[in-house]
Amino acid sequence: MSIAIDREKCVGCGRCREVCPGTLIKIDETGKAYIKYPKDCWGCTSCVKECPVNAVKFYLGADIGGTGSMVHTEKSKGLLRWVIERPDGTVTNIDIDPKESNKY
Repeated sequence: MSIAIDREKCVGCGRCREVCPGTLIKIDETGKAYIKYPKDCWGCTSCVKECPVNAVKFYLGADIGGTGSMVHTEKSKGLLRWVIERPDGTVTNIDIDPKESNKY
Protein backbone atom coordinates (compact mmCIF):
# COMPACT_ATOMS: atom_id res chain seq x y z
CA MET A 1 0.00 0.00 0.00
CA SER A 2 1.18 3.46 -0.65
CA ILE A 3 0.35 7.09 -1.07
CA ALA A 4 1.38 9.54 -3.77
CA ILE A 5 1.88 13.22 -3.05
CA ASP A 6 1.46 15.71 -5.89
CA ARG A 7 4.02 18.41 -5.09
CA GLU A 8 2.41 20.76 -7.59
CA LYS A 9 -0.84 20.71 -5.59
CA CYS A 10 0.81 20.67 -2.15
CA VAL A 11 0.45 23.98 -0.28
CA GLY A 12 2.96 23.05 2.43
CA CYS A 13 0.51 23.10 5.35
CA GLY A 14 2.20 20.04 6.94
CA ARG A 15 -1.06 18.43 8.06
CA CYS A 16 -0.20 15.14 6.37
CA ARG A 17 3.14 15.02 8.14
CA GLU A 18 1.53 15.70 11.51
CA VAL A 19 -0.96 12.82 11.26
CA CYS A 20 1.28 10.15 9.72
CA PRO A 21 1.65 7.49 12.44
CA GLY A 22 4.79 6.12 10.79
CA THR A 23 6.46 9.54 10.47
CA LEU A 24 7.01 8.69 6.81
CA ILE A 25 6.03 12.05 5.33
CA LYS A 26 8.75 14.68 5.18
CA ILE A 27 8.87 18.32 4.13
CA ASP A 28 11.45 19.38 1.52
CA GLU A 29 13.44 22.61 1.35
CA THR A 30 10.60 24.33 -0.55
CA GLY A 31 8.05 23.42 2.13
CA LYS A 32 6.36 20.70 0.06
CA ALA A 33 5.46 17.28 1.44
CA TYR A 34 6.92 14.05 0.11
CA ILE A 35 7.16 10.43 1.19
CA LYS A 36 10.68 9.07 1.00
CA TYR A 37 9.83 5.37 1.21
CA PRO A 38 6.30 4.82 -0.19
CA LYS A 39 6.57 1.04 0.28
CA ASP A 40 6.71 1.60 4.05
CA CYS A 41 3.28 3.28 4.07
CA TRP A 42 0.84 1.52 6.41
CA GLY A 43 -2.19 2.48 4.34
CA CYS A 44 -4.04 4.16 7.21
CA THR A 45 -5.17 7.06 4.90
CA SER A 46 -4.86 9.64 7.70
CA CYS A 47 -2.88 11.93 5.41
CA VAL A 48 -5.39 11.53 2.58
CA LYS A 49 -8.25 12.65 4.83
CA GLU A 50 -6.25 15.57 6.24
CA CYS A 51 -5.02 17.16 3.00
CA PRO A 52 -7.11 20.28 2.26
CA VAL A 53 -6.11 20.46 -1.43
CA ASN A 54 -6.28 16.78 -2.52
CA ALA A 55 -2.51 16.61 -3.05
CA VAL A 56 -2.30 13.24 -1.30
CA LYS A 57 -3.78 10.18 -2.98
CA PHE A 58 -3.91 6.58 -1.86
CA TYR A 59 -3.01 3.89 -4.36
CA LEU A 60 -5.41 0.95 -4.45
CA GLY A 61 -3.21 -1.79 -5.80
CA ALA A 62 -4.34 -5.10 -7.22
CA ASP A 63 -3.54 -6.76 -3.88
CA ILE A 64 -6.63 -5.11 -2.40
CA GLY A 65 -8.80 -5.21 -5.51
CA GLY A 66 -8.07 -1.70 -6.71
CA THR A 67 -6.23 -2.52 -9.93
CA GLY A 68 -4.32 0.74 -9.85
CA SER A 69 -7.07 3.14 -8.78
CA MET A 70 -6.22 6.28 -6.82
CA VAL A 71 -8.32 7.62 -3.94
CA HIS A 72 -8.52 11.06 -2.37
CA THR A 73 -11.06 12.81 -0.18
CA GLU A 74 -12.97 16.07 -0.45
CA LYS A 75 -14.93 17.79 2.29
CA SER A 76 -18.20 19.45 1.37
CA LYS A 77 -21.22 20.54 3.38
CA GLY A 78 -20.37 18.38 6.37
CA LEU A 79 -19.71 15.27 4.29
CA LEU A 80 -16.46 13.46 3.57
CA ARG A 81 -16.44 12.39 -0.07
CA TRP A 82 -14.11 9.54 -1.06
CA VAL A 83 -13.25 9.96 -4.74
CA ILE A 84 -12.02 6.83 -6.54
CA GLU A 85 -10.28 7.49 -9.86
CA ARG A 86 -9.83 4.35 -11.95
CA PRO A 87 -7.15 3.89 -14.63
CA ASP A 88 -9.86 3.80 -17.31
CA GLY A 89 -10.90 7.36 -16.37
CA THR A 90 -14.10 6.50 -14.53
CA VAL A 91 -14.70 8.16 -11.17
CA THR A 92 -16.83 6.94 -8.27
CA ASN A 93 -17.81 9.12 -5.33
CA ILE A 94 -18.77 7.73 -1.93
CA ASP A 95 -20.22 10.29 0.49
CA ILE A 96 -19.85 9.66 4.21
CA ASP A 97 -21.40 11.68 7.01
CA PRO A 98 -18.63 11.71 9.67
CA LYS A 99 -21.27 12.08 12.38
CA GLU A 100 -22.79 8.78 11.32
CA SER A 101 -19.65 6.86 10.34
CA ASN A 102 -19.32 4.90 13.61
CA LYS A 103 -23.01 4.21 13.93
CA TYR A 104 -22.91 0.60 12.78
